[in-house]
Order: sequence, then C-alpha cells, then structure tokens
Amino acid sequence: MEVDQIVPNWHSIALGVEYLLAAVTFVVLLYVVAPYGRHERPGWGPTVPAALGWMIMEMPAVVLFAAIFFSGPNRFATVPLILLCLWQFHYLNRTLVFPLRMRTGDKRMPVVIMGLAICFNVLNTFVNAGWIGHLGTYTNDWIYDPRFIFGATLFLLGWLGNTHSDSVLRKLRRPGKSEYGIPRGGLYRWVSAPNYLCEIVEWIGWAMATWSFAGLAFAVYTAANLVPRALSHHEWYKDRFTDYPIERKAIIPYLL
Repeated sequence: MEVDQIVPNWHSIALGVEYLLAAVTFVVLLYVVAPYGRHERPGWGPTVPAALGWMIMEMPAVVLFAAIFFSGPNRFATVPLILLCLWQFHYLNRTLVFPLRMRTGDKRMPVVIMGLAICFNVLNTFVNAGWIGHLGTYTNDWIYDPRFIFGATLFLLGWLGNTHSDSVLRKLRRPGKSEYGIPRGGLYRWVSAPNYLCEIVEWIGWAMATWSFAGLAFAVYTAANLVPRALSHHEWYKDRFTDYPIERKAIIPYLL
C-alpha cells in the first residue's frame, strides 16, 4: 500500500492512540520516574551511552517526518513547507546538536526507554507529518492569520527558552563530568524545569500554527510527559541540596 493511501486510512486511528497514550503516560509517570538522566538507576535491562541513545530515539522525527511529508500532495505548498522547516528546526537540534553537546560523563540510557521513545516518535511523526503533508489544507493567506503568527512566534520563543535553559544546565558541569549543581538565572529564578516548560510552550505554538488536532495531540502528550518529570526533578533538587530556593516551583511559576 502506498503512503498516500496509508495516511488517510490510518491517521484518525493513530491520532486517537496518541491522545490515549498521553493519558496513560501522565498517570504512569506520576508513580514511576523514567530511569535516565539524573534519575538513572539499575534494573532496567541493557543500556547504551546516553548521547547515542538520544540520537537514535529522536532520528525518526527527522527522517520519517521528511519522508512522509514529501510523499504527500502538500509537499510544494508554501505554508506546509514553512511548518516542515519549523519542525526540522527543532528536531535537527534535538537529534544532532543537543546530544553531541551533552555532558553526560559515563551516564547510560536503558534500551527499553530508547525503544519506547522510538515508538512514540514514529507515532507522533506519522500523525503530524501526515496532517501537514497529506491531509491539512493551508492557503497562502494562512501566513497572515493571527493564529499562525502567534503560534509560530510562541514556537520560536519556546525554542529559545528551551535551548537557553539547557545551556545553563550544561555550564554547571565540567567537560567529561556529569555532576549536578543548582541552576540559577534566566527562568530558573522561578521554576526547576524551565527547559520542560519551554518545550511545552513550543508545541502549544505548533498546535496553534497548524490549527490541528494533530498538533494539539503533540502538545497534550508533551505536557503529559514533562509535567510529571518536572515534579520529579523538583523533588530531586530539594532532596539533594539543602539550600535549594524554597520559592522556586517545579514547572509553572508561582503555581506548580
């Protein structure tokens, strides 16, 4: 079956699965902290170097998205091409630049975590690339629509905040080491996980710019995945550092 047949036939099912997966992920992560990064721990089976695992698990979002997009009827349309660029702007950084700059020391990632992330990225890529490249209808006038302008702006601001917050964390560690300190400055003045907050903002912007249930599904899943992890980070910081700022929240300034 050709891709241009697969997408219409399976897109609505995949979309529903992603919303359901968001709900399941949120509930599970409230009770189980995913064992990678600062929460790395034994007992989760074979592992790979953290940076390598990150690159492998994010790669479908780059390669598969492009393949699905360019197999669709929207591949030469202006607005879908702009949306493609926004997506790749984020994921080329996340897949190649970010892991190569990580200071993980000897940290490793369980293969099961990498595998689960690959499965999600395949699903999410199919949902979003299928919509942008095949099913969505965008005229050139959409570029001037306030929803697109605000959404694209929010996406870029979220990206900037995300990369700046990652940079603050990276500078806390000496090259080749993976020890942690208390991050300060920027959005860390208010929350423990501004990188997660800004990534959620990014995909809310994507949902607005695409004005689609596909984009919304990704924004919902991102929040379902990152809010519980931000709460875990916040508790980790408070347990590890006796002088951790008491006024700092986990992910939403002044609230959560």
